[in-house]
Amino acid sequence: MIDDASEDLGTAVADPQHAPPVAGVWVDVVGQENATAPLRAAAAHASAMTHAWLITGPPGSGRSQAARAFAAALQCSDNGCGECRECTTSLSGAHADVTVVATEKVTISIDEVRELVSLAQTSPSQGRWRVIIVEDADRMTERTSNLLLKSIEEPPPRTVWVLCAPSADDVVVTIRSRCRVVGLSVPDPQVVAQLLVSRDGIDPELALECAHAAQSHIGIARRLARDPQARARRDQVLALATEIRGVGDAVLAAADLVQVADDDAKAATEERDAQERNELLRTLGADDGGRLPPALRSQVKQLEDDQKRRATRHKRDVLDRAIVDLMSLYRDVSVMQVGSGVPLVNASHKGHIAQIAERSTVQDTVRVLDALALTRERLAGNVAPLLAVEAMLLALRPKPVA
Repeated sequence: MIDDASEDLGTAVADPQHAPPVAGVWVDVVGQENATAPLRAAAAHASAMTHAWLITGPPGSGRSQAARAFAAALQCSDNGCGECRECTTSLSGAHADVTVVATEKVTISIDEVRELVSLAQTSPSQGRWRVIIVEDADRMTERTSNLLLKSIEEPPPRTVWVLCAPSADDVVVTIRSRCRVVGLSVPDPQVVAQLLVSRDGIDPELALECAHAAQSHIGIARRLARDPQARARRDQVLALATEIRGVGDAVLAAADLVQVADDDAKAATEERDAQERNELLRTLGADDGGRLPPALRSQVKQLEDDQKRRATRHKRDVLDRAIVDLMSLYRDVSVMQVGSGVPLVNASHKGHIAQIAERSTVQDTVRVLDALALTRERLAGNVAPLLAVEAMLLALRPKPVA
């Protein structure tokens, strides 16, 4: 179970003002100074250390970056200076004793977790700790999670588990009850914009606009700021709110949106799939043009199945992001309808937002938001994407005038 820190360290963790200052490997974990105080204290003082951590936070809050920074701080003799070999290799994923699992499939397989459990029993080869980071712990099934249980309960002295998930509830209770939870929050858009300006050289006005549009998701904000085509695609998605007039419009728009997701997934995975297949065949000593023996065909099929799952996840992620963007637009509509002074997420679409707000009521907006949220649940539940998106876009039609 969790180790007890000394009284003075407990005070430091409870009161982030007394925690170690943010520097070194922590500088890119933006807007999370208070939340990461327990991690920084644990890296600096062995008595505050815990063998299992669960870092939670919404997408874009920096869970993975915080986990890697923590791993670097644990390996570094100076608690995460950010410049030494231990820090740089830990952050890049090249450190021999820092293992990062970041699945691109729908779920993390039980075989992958079994390998991690075996790895956790070995002593670090070079560093001070063996750190195992599971970036998508919420993608483990209950059966897979239970495989971790004994390793997390009774790990070797120098092994640290760092799990990441959107919320503690996304991890089975037997796992989260044995972890120390660190909750990250959505960073302020101003902080994200400052990061884009200082690190990527983005124009301040564009950086702030993209930070708001991404709802402070650092990765998405960077992509929007650096890729005009990404901004154009997002604008097209938001335009659906005013372009859907009837069933025909909804059906055609749904087909286009799903096709865009298919094309995006294909572009993102096709070249990599071919490289992985060729590499596997070379490893097996097989010829891609000839007929494979049964023993080899099963391995190739396993790879193809994994690649299909990866493409499926990418497609879902593209559609889910489109839905989140639409939800942000209708959030702005509700802000305008109730006369709130809260800043708009999509300030550059203020004209469209005002148009929707004028022709509808708050109740209409809530109905649309519910429909969008339901579509996300349906896609997560393996409902056919085209049917789910068609139903969603039908909900965007203007309500008939009585």
